[in-house]
Amino acid sequence: MGSDAVEKFRFCIDRGGTFTDIYAEVPGRSEGYVMKLLSVDPSNYDDAPIEGIRRILEEFSGEKIPRSSKIPTGKIEWIRMGTTVATNALLERKGERIALCVTRGFRDLLQIGNQARPNIFDLKVSKPSNLYEEVIEVDERVELVQDGEGGGSSVEGISGELVRVAKPVDVEALKPLFKGLLEKGIRCLAVVLMHSYTYPHHELVVEKLALQMGFKHVSLSSSLTPMVRAVPRGLTASVDAYLTPVIKEYLSGFMSRFEGDSEQVNVLFMQSDGGLAPERRFSGHKAVLSGPAGGVVGYSQTLFELETKKPLIGFDMGGTSTDVSRYDGSYEQVLETQIAGAIIQAPQLDINTVAAGGGSKLKFQFGAFKVGPESVGAHPGPVCYRKGGELAITDANLILGTVIPEYFPSIFGPNEDMPLDYEATRRAFEDLADEINSHRKSQDPSVKDMTVEEIALGFVNVANETMCRPIRQLTEMKGHDTKNHALACFGGAGPQHACAMARSLGMSEVLVHRYCGILSAYGMGLADVIEDLQEPYSAVYNANSAAEASRRESLLVKQVKDKLKEQGFGDESIKTDSYLNLRYEGTDTAIMVKQPEQGSGNDYAAEFEKLFQQEYGFKLLNRKILICDVRVQGVGGTNILKPRESTPISTKPVQESSCQIYFSYGWQETPLYKLENLGYGHVLEGPAVIMNGNSTVIIEKDCKAVVTKYGNIKIEISAAPSTVEISEEVADVVQLSIFNHRFMGIAEQMGRTLQRTSISTNIKERLDFSCALFGPDGGLVANAPHVPVHLGAMSSTVRWQLNYWGDNLHEGDVLVTNHPCSGGSHLPDITVVTPVFDNGKLVFFVASRGHHAEIGGITPGSMPPFSKCIWEEGAAIKAFKLVERGVFQEEGIIQLLQSPCSEELSGYNIPGTRRIQDNLSDLHAQVAANQRGIALIKELINQYGLVTVQSYMSHVQKNAEVAVREMLKAVASRVQKENGSCVIEDEDYMDDGSVLHLKLTLDASKGEATIDFEGTSPEVYGNWNAPEAVTTAAVIYCLRCLVDVDIPLNQGCLAPVKILIPKGSFLSPSNKAAVVGGNVLTSQRVTDVVLMAFQACACSQGCMNNLTFGDDTFGYYETIGGGCGAGSTWDGTSGVQCHMTNTRMTDPEIFEQRYPVLLHRFSIRENSGGSGFHRGGDGLVRDIEFRRPIVVSILSERRVRAPRGLKGGANGTRGANYLVRKGGRKIYLGGKNTITVSAGDILQIFTPGGGGFGSP
Repeated sequence: MGSDAVEKFRFCIDRGGTFTDIYAEVPGRSEGYVMKLLSVDPSNYDDAPIEGIRRILEEFSGEKIPRSSKIPTGKIEWIRMGTTVATNALLERKGERIALCVTRGFRDLLQIGNQARPNIFDLKVSKPSNLYEEVIEVDERVELVQDGEGGGSSVEGISGELVRVAKPVDVEALKPLFKGLLEKGIRCLAVVLMHSYTYPHHELVVEKLALQMGFKHVSLSSSLTPMVRAVPRGLTASVDAYLTPVIKEYLSGFMSRFEGDSEQVNVLFMQSDGGLAPERRFSGHKAVLSGPAGGVVGYSQTLFELETKKPLIGFDMGGTSTDVSRYDGSYEQVLETQIAGAIIQAPQLDINTVAAGGGSKLKFQFGAFKVGPESVGAHPGPVCYRKGGELAITDANLILGTVIPEYFPSIFGPNEDMPLDYEATRRAFEDLADEINSHRKSQDPSVKDMTVEEIALGFVNVANETMCRPIRQLTEMKGHDTKNHALACFGGAGPQHACAMARSLGMSEVLVHRYCGILSAYGMGLADVIEDLQEPYSAVYNANSAAEASRRESLLVKQVKDKLKEQGFGDESIKTDSYLNLRYEGTDTAIMVKQPEQGSGNDYAAEFEKLFQQEYGFKLLNRKILICDVRVQGVGGTNILKPRESTPISTKPVQESSCQIYFSYGWQETPLYKLENLGYGHVLEGPAVIMNGNSTVIIEKDCKAVVTKYGNIKIEISAAPSTVEISEEVADVVQLSIFNHRFMGIAEQMGRTLQRTSISTNIKERLDFSCALFGPDGGLVANAPHVPVHLGAMSSTVRWQLNYWGDNLHEGDVLVTNHPCSGGSHLPDITVVTPVFDNGKLVFFVASRGHHAEIGGITPGSMPPFSKCIWEEGAAIKAFKLVERGVFQEEGIIQLLQSPCSEELSGYNIPGTRRIQDNLSDLHAQVAANQRGIALIKELINQYGLVTVQSYMSHVQKNAEVAVREMLKAVASRVQKENGSCVIEDEDYMDDGSVLHLKLTLDASKGEATIDFEGTSPEVYGNWNAPEAVTTAAVIYCLRCLVDVDIPLNQGCLAPVKILIPKGSFLSPSNKAAVVGGNVLTSQRVTDVVLMAFQACACSQGCMNNLTFGDDTFGYYETIGGGCGAGSTWDGTSGVQCHMTNTRMTDPEIFEQRYPVLLHRFSIRENSGGSGFHRGGDGLVRDIEFRRPIVVSILSERRVRAPRGLKGGANGTRGANYLVRKGGRKIYLGGKNTITVSAGDILQIFTPGGGGFGSP
């Protein structure tokens, strides 16, 4: 591989987290030269890339270049580099000091984000810190002009939308604020103003003033990503302002190390989109995937079509991370990604970090092997790095012989000249073996001890499954079948795992590049220079708008070409691609559609429909297609490195040596070959080892490796064994972990299918759904957690259906239900249950539950604040066969949804669903999700056998039970010590005064708890009655938070817990009671009371602040975050969704673009959290002005009773809801109300703060 002999040196460099890889083309050599250095080695050199260039020049030019002197440039043709400088600064929060400028009323916009918390079971709600130190609110406002409004003083924005400048920028007011920032030493700004994507003038005014006053860098959101959505655009601007100065400083330091000025050396840097950019155009928001992008370019340009016709899944496993990507003839790009907690909105390669790589930490926990997600990092690293680290996957591979010390750089120890430390690794594994074998003996005294090698192999198998799970998810969610791909394996650790991973994924082909250990570096030399421009354009797609889009494309093409010509490219080496960003009206799912080829007969709309159907499995008929953006990407072709063909070799492969490797069948003397001594046509039967530089390629038994004409390795994988024999009686500690992953992976893939194929915003974008699988008794086996209020609640639904239908269930039946008395939560949550049979015997169930935006009832949106009976809330279905023996019962389900509770009422007409087609589409999606789960479980049964799969369904439940028992024992002993008793009573009140009473009794010896709600008030004449399933879900959620370990969510969590709910109370109401508020309000109060009883944390906001508004033409629903309760070691988090919900908030610009509203304020309600040794989190303030008459409903709590503090902490501030009429009259709405508003009326919602913990 490489070019023919070159006249000057060429360097391709990837500065990674652990190692810096260099591929150099050297004058006089036909083969490239490879070097690996530690990225951080301050005692030996300042900068690894410079050191690598220095050493190579010194070695091959014969000239001595002292470290202190500058690098001569006369012999360097070019340098291409990817760097983690930006990523590291982001991860370690070591960027520039910056301030954020934002429209008045939105000072906390980026901190609130979409309100969702990153980990739903983390009571601390750990969120990444803000990148900015200060916020300046700019007194300005731009409003979108809506259809039917008078034009007046409106102007047309870049997107074609009409805007009105309601308030120009107050420059004089900004001057003292900017002066104050400069006095504090802040000299960089990020600017995001409302609707600047279409009207950037105000941001340009702010930039002009800032630069005049002496700021050194200003990042404008409208310049970086001119796309609608203020939050991601603002986060991108803050990332850019935070990182660009750091990058510029690093680059200027890097360039200063060369003789002459920067013009003397040709250096290009890899961007996140897979293209190169010169130093002056390399900026922060495009730099964070710089290194991984090189790997994607590397494998795609050298393997696809040259080595295989199959689409490729890139598997890049390094020391500190494992990245996965896909290539099928073109780069898969995304416009938005999240890295280190920061959302970046810019074109970038779709690269997903799925694990911690060779540094993934190994643990034995609650009787099962755990790998990751924590990493031991590059420092101290694994045990074998001689820095006092912890056991990691690299250590396991060392024990198994798949990492061979003599072929690994000797760069360890105090003088960095020692090999990997095998002895220390073995001692650490022996200590772990004692713990593992002791546990196994306690389960089965006759069991044979596991050896160190068996344990190491077990961890590797678990690691492989841990990585396979997200790979399956990422490919399946886009509508691709994983097994139809080839695995392109690279990174230092990847080829050790390749055969096992491919077999587990059902693939038959693995490709290992000859430069697999440094492919990210090599890819730098294969990349082109890319210029990307886009602008917003908002229009319905038709002949006129297509012509306007084409005009805009032409202008962008000219600008892109001009930029590339400035960099020395001629017309013949410039290629451009045009795109339109399109979406269906009423959805948020936009697809960047490439211009169809001329002569294809397709226009953009037809191409969009084709792509939408491929990704989501359906078309939306009679739905308008909307244009969002026009984009042009220009590529300056460089064509520098070319794959070089070799001639076939007729000799037999020469074995270098042999080594001992431990496989599943024991130690095996394995032949070892060096790739450099192998040639085109050589075939190696497994087991075998090929040393490829510093990378070890393991060819497993029954696999075959072929050296291709390009010098790469193609491995043909034998099929996985049809059935795997494992004991069912006692859970195998390795298989237990693998089955946990497989079961959870099935539930997650069901969720992806549902999200992909559903039509409604609630399911597709707000993720208000859950999927789960159950044993034949209806016991929960695995639940993919999206919305906590669904957790564990579906088990009672499945069991109710099992009891109801009895023997009347058949192959091909699918059940539907939403009634609270049959295990439901509230009526909008419709559950679809599919029983699964094997040879006529019921073997398991799958189920999916989704929030339908409309199912009838007395108000649009089916969330009435004043419902008193269940039938006022919409269609209530106890049991119905949605599909009977394979036939979809459309007529029957339409009848049920359009005539709610007709048998209960005579002469009282309750409206049925107002969106029947959406209901049917989402029900079809739920059936499809269940079918996906069934197919995946049947694959598992084919592999392991039904008896084994059902045994492990039971084993994983027992595993979760052990974890909960251990937690309860620890809590019981703490409570006994602090209170002198293992019985705690706690109570709280709903705003109407109804009591929620809890008596918690803990048993420290058995690890059991009784949660008794005796003393709770009777059913209420309102809608905050909560079905028993909701209380169960709240208890499971609390237990999972208290365990604080990633255990599977299943029936086992409840085995040590007895929940006693008095019949007839508002936690177990009659089947006629209204319940819509129980799911969204009472569930939060139950959670607060349980966590207070366990003394885990103070009360959170205790409410979901449900807001709905609409008329006959549209409906809108949102839940608003608030303050979290503080705990013993943490302050409560402000402005997030708490406990039983985690749905996302609509972006302010989308909110104003699609609905007749103006958002005047969305910010944190300062000082609303309770004081204490640890403060409670603050609530939120949301001011919404309505632009036309509509009906508004608010359903909220904690407007009378404040969220309580714990152990001396003060209560949080109560919430409040007001309506300010256009004339200024202010009206208090209470907690629950429906009102018709007029144009100009403003709704003000103040959400509650969380309670404080401990005396201040």
